[in-house]
Amino acid sequence: MAHRIERINNLIRWEISELLKRQVKDPRLGTFIAVTAVATSPDLKHARVFVSGLSSQEEKKEALSALTAASGFFRKELTKNLRLRRIPELSFHWDDSIERGDRLLRLIDQVNSEEQ
Repeated sequence: MAHRIERINNLIRWEISELLKRQVKDPRLGTFIAVTAVATSPDLKHARVFVSGLSSQEEKKEALSALTAASGFFRKELTKNLRLRRIPELSFHWDDSIERGDRLLRLIDQVNSEEQ
């Protein structure tokens, strides 16, 4: 069962990425938004879509509101493109792992420079 959920997560992530790249033209999304991960519930009723990008705090909020507003469009397109009985409800969340990783690398560099 876990392998099936993983495949569905990858399919949804890929489809939403393609839709963002080719069909969604919302100015609130800025220049670079990437779908980093999708976490689908075992019953396929809900899916959390994690997005990331290089933007300020205000731009992040605008991007999330634009994606939330377009969730119906995404579901409709997923219904067309995926052969699933049930397309999950989509909720969008900001993935700040890039910022956390960058902060961690800066801290490591700081410690290394202090030791030398």
